[in-house]
Amino acid sequence: MPVGSASAAARPGPSPAASASLPPAGPTAGGSEAEGEAQGTEGRTAVDLPADVTAGIAVFDRLTGRFTESLQADRAFRSASVVKLLLALDFLWNRGPDYELPQADRDRLEAMLSRSDDAAAHHYWSTGGGSAVVSRMVPRLGLTGTAPPPAGYPGYWGYTATTAADTVRVYRYLLDTAPAPVRDLVMGALHRSERCAADGFDQGFGLPSAFDGPGAVKQGWSGFASGGCVSSGPPAAAPGRVAGADPRTSMADPRTSMSADGTGGPGSRTRSTSEVSPHEGASAAVVDLTSEALHTTGTVGPDDRTVVAVLTLHPDGTPYGTAYSEVTALTGSLDVPGAVRPSGTRFTTWGSGIRVRASATTSSAALTTLPAGVDVLVGCQRQGGQVSVPPYVNDWWAYLPQYGGWITNIYIVSSGNTLPGVPRCS
Repeated sequence: MPVGSASAAARPGPSPAASASLPPAGPTAGGSEAEGEAQGTEGRTAVDLPADVTAGIAVFDRLTGRFTESLQADRAFRSASVVKLLLALDFLWNRGPDYELPQADRDRLEAMLSRSDDAAAHHYWSTGGGSAVVSRMVPRLGLTGTAPPPAGYPGYWGYTATTAADTVRVYRYLLDTAPAPVRDLVMGALHRSERCAADGFDQGFGLPSAFDGPGAVKQGWSGFASGGCVSSGPPAAAPGRVAGADPRTSMADPRTSMSADGTGGPGSRTRSTSEVSPHEGASAAVVDLTSEALHTTGTVGPDDRTVVAVLTLHPDGTPYGTAYSEVTALTGSLDVPGAVRPSGTRFTTWGSGIRVRASATTSSAALTTLPAGVDVLVGCQRQGGQVSVPPYVNDWWAYLPQYGGWITNIYIVSSGNTLPGVPRCS
């Protein structure tokens, strides 16, 4: 049966993203550094931002010394794993001039930065004195919107408040000011960012999917149940879950005793509100702890030319694949000097636990699985092994260059067995 014969209800896909206007760039009274220096948006009237998504964006071109994008750059978000940059820098701060480290710490830092390992982050948060890590790094780096977790959440390092503008400041310190051993260690690990995080989440959203060969990548996620980066096992029984994925509940829910990205901890207590200030009783910006958060940060272009920080919040209950696709589309719509956009056509998938295979047959090795409902970039298509998912039968497969493998066309939302506008693979 043709792929496209299923009803919309049976083959769900995200709604077309609404666009949000981007005001003309230029200095604003009381604005941030990013807002005051924003350039390069003349003639561009919109970024691909869905109406129900909140974003803080800062894009800085190191070659020209100018911001090419700035949208709510000073808005505070909970950092999720982006705070791991501060954890690494705090640990390394006073270890010069040689910065000789035990191999255990080198391995731990590598895991924390390239695989977003939470156990490593817990280690440095604990040994560094918890919130004192953030309090030390704020004046060291001249951060203006970063603050420790709220007073009621001392163990929740993922609740550290940060902004897109401050995230750019961190990268600019690393690239232009930090001692060479620190820069090489941290940026080297970020350049080796792995698609599958230590907790099973797929880190390919945003920068890695929007552009070819992004330089450094540090992602953050909070509030999602599963990302789907699993290479074996049966498909998941429910949307948003895949076999072997971390079964821990939403990272945004403080009622759990332990959650990924440092948003849980022993003795945590339930809050009656979903928005709290980093310092209760202070005039700090309110930080949303309930909406799902998905952040993509890093560098793009030769010699880490452009620093990009995209921090986003999505309505509570948003599936990971939907947010993944929205952040990728948003990131790809930005003015990013030095970026090379990948060739291919994006399509929406349906179902969960969809395996990416080494070749166009179900007998080949499963390389990974896709987050449920995620958009994928298809480079070409070819006929291969026949797949039957009643009532559908199809022998066409799509090659996903960013995953280096194949998926059956059955799980791609389209009007027929073949995908329109996609060439045959040579």
